Amino acid sequence: MIQLTINNKKISAKEGTTILEAAKQNGIFIPSLCYLENVHKFGSCRICSVEVEGARTLMVACLTEVREGMVVHTNSATVLKARKVLYELMISDHKMDCLKCSRNQACELQKLGEILGVTESRFECKNSRNDIDISPSITRDLSKCILCRRCVTACNEVQGVGILNAQNRGFDTEISPAMCLPINDAKCSFCGQCTVVCPVGALKETDGIQKVWDAINDPEKRVVIQCAPAVRVAIGEIFGYPAGSRVTGKLASAMRALGVDDVFDTNWSADLTIMEEGTEFLQRATAILTGKDATLPMITSCSPGWIKYIESYYPQMLPHLSTCKSPHMMLGAIVKSYYADKLGISPKKMFVVSVMPCTAKKFEITRPEMFNDGVPNVDAVLTTRELGAIIKQAGIDFKNLPDEDFDSPLGFSTGAADIFGLTGGVMEAALRTVYFLITGRNLPFENLHVTPIVGLKQIKEATLKLENVLPEYKLFEGFEVKVAVTSGLAGARILTEQIQNGTSPYHFIEVMGCPNGCITGGGQPRSDDPYIKEKRMKNLYEEDECKQLRQSHENPYIASIYKEFLGTPCGHKSHTYLHTHYVDRS
Repeated sequence: MIQLTINNKKISAKEGTTILEAAKQNGIFIPSLCYLENVHKFGSCRICSVEVEGARTLMVACLTEVREGMVVHTNSATVLKARKVLYELMISDHKMDCLKCSRNQACELQKLGEILGVTESRFECKNSRNDIDISPSITRDLSKCILCRRCVTACNEVQGVGILNAQNRGFDTEISPAMCLPINDAKCSFCGQCTVVCPVGALKETDGIQKVWDAINDPEKRVVIQCAPAVRVAIGEIFGYPAGSRVTGKLASAMRALGVDDVFDTNWSADLTIMEEGTEFLQRATAILTGKDATLPMITSCSPGWIKYIESYYPQMLPHLSTCKSPHMMLGAIVKSYYADKLGISPKKMFVVSVMPCTAKKFEITRPEMFNDGVPNVDAVLTTRELGAIIKQAGIDFKNLPDEDFDSPLGFSTGAADIFGLTGGVMEAALRTVYFLITGRNLPFENLHVTPIVGLKQIKEATLKLENVLPEYKLFEGFEVKVAVTSGLAGARILTEQIQNGTSPYHFIEVMGCPNGCITGGGQPRSDDPYIKEKRMKNLYEEDECKQLRQSHENPYIASIYKEFLGTPCGHKSHTYLHTHYVDRS
């Protein structure tokens, strides 16, 4: 332990601890901006500068490690003056349109100005950039970028994609793809992790709110809204609920209060996805065991960020992907075929809105592969953050809403669908059903949870031996199914390269594009709670466990739609509406 003094307070800290970390551990606040705990240490903003006795200049607290006997002053006259000057210089080149900015009152730069007591700026730059770069998923406003480089770390080190970096030098520096190309021209996965870490309004999801309002107010449109499982353990945070709170009933109530016609649940189509994806896996495995051609390991295809990544960087691996559309696209396809027919309405008059924890879903709905008969499966995507904003715009008192259910028949789901929002959840849901189909028994794990793939580890794996199988599946007797789960594109790269090198031992792989899965997707509410991942994960598992039916094949409404409309899983009609193909984007 190192002994030091901060603001006349004697403290101790482990060797290797930075001044900023040591101060925080001892209840001493040092303002910072570019620093992001456990993610980004770069020291570009210098706001955390402190005075260290004996040092010739101010030291950056987020990078400077403590030393024995060190004496630190965090609020000396020199420090306070320096911070104000640094902040004034920062905002001199920052577009000051706070009242129109999506981050107004939720902006870290704005909050820092209040902390530092800055009420005016003595500097003004005439060369402020006004470039706005809009892609289907992400909008960049370079006039607001403060060059903190958090997005660079998220893109390069956390996700391992690496399309964002500092381009040019000096006053011409900007954070952009190579050659300052638009983000749509780069191999961006649109995962949106950059929008989560951006402290200002320089990076955000591309707006979908106005398009939704236009549809709601169009008497010719029947508006259907659906929401993903991870939304129900995150949106409450926007309205003052504790981190990770389950607010499923109020979520359904709030969406209905917007004035839409139908409130469905993407969880319903998550159960549908399991029936299709599980059947597809069984078909591939059966083919392999009988000496026929098939591609294993099969990789899940629910995450559009992951799909765009593999299309761009590993197109030769596309045959390994499941051909299933993601759950919200499946529900959109069902709404504009089966449900539209039930209502006697033209699919062109149905307007489907998906509320997702993901920015990549905004790109996904534009893909030509996600159209049937010239009509898009889904018309608009709102992130969780955008749904919070539109609820506020509508003047809805979220906290005082009654708890309501989703509409039938496309709103009922089993617990297996809820865990789609977690890393490992899709795999566990699939194993629950596949194991039952083969053996006639439930999974031999406590509470149905496949323990080895539960948690937030980057790569998890499990082996499931099939014994005492049903007669029609005798081919699988003694077969050991090896599965792997990863979240985040850095982990996906590891597993993909194993397949490419011929060293992968797995039969079935789940990939989520965002680290920790959809609970921390690019469109989720930003949080400074260090345990946000664990809280959202815990409450999604609780959402699963509180349901009477917890396996996708038990959903009576799924059985009904196969009987009435689809026929059999992976049959002709299922392939028409629920399956797709992918594109080489290399």
